[in-house]
Amino acid sequence: LHVLPSFATVAGGGMALAGGLTAPGIDVDLAAVLHGGQTVELHRPIPVSGDATQTSKVAAVYDKGKAAVIVLRTDVADADGPLWTCDTRIFVRGEGGFGGERGPSERVQAPAREPDRTVERAIREDQALLYRLSGDWNPLHADPEFAKVAGFNKPILHGLCSYGMVLKAVVDTVLDGDVARVRSYATRFAGVVYPGETLRVRMWRDRARVQVTATAVERDDAPVLTDTIVEHA
Repeated sequence: LHVLPSFATVAGGGMALAGGLTAPGIDVDLAAVLHGGQTVELHRPIPVSGDATQTSKVAAVYDKGKAAVIVLRTDVADADGPLWTCDTRIFVRGEGGFGGERGPSERVQAPAREPDRTVERAIREDQALLYRLSGDWNPLHADPEFAKVAGFNKPILHGLCSYGMVLKAVVDTVLDGDVARVRSYATRFAGVVYPGETLRVRMWRDRARVQVTATAVERDDAPVLTDTIVEHA
């Protein structure tokens, strides 16, 4: 068995998206929440079993004007030392304008050439319901009426589910299936994807990293993941 590094985003709960929004001092409307971005830094390969200690905090709160961005940071270590660090960026509509620091705004332009590899991954109709078993119970991903209140035609797939699917596509396609080669994985969630759609994953190789975009095939390649980098050994 091997552990895909994106598992770090759900291992132990804590300050991942769902748990972090219930942390002391955070009071937001779930209908106004979107997952803005995610970064996982691997300090060494994740073991298939064992015990670890998770330390979590709110690392930053940025003022984007019409919205706030909350950065939740989680560090995990076991008896042998650090395992991984996760940064989860939560975009909260309507909570900006409080005069805080705007924060970083890094963008990664896709190379001006054809991708080295392109693959497609079908998403099951029940994928969002299955992914809820990871512990993210936000009704945005299961309740049609709640999704409409949030401005969507129907429940959307969890961003972290797309995140995991895309990393597996990269590992399987350009890293020879070797999850231990992944050093870090960062993305910005640029748009939603609906269960039943197809993800088109484009990859550009550049030495020790792979630049990636993911789009929704059925909606004219609408952006799903952008500013996405997998660094590897």
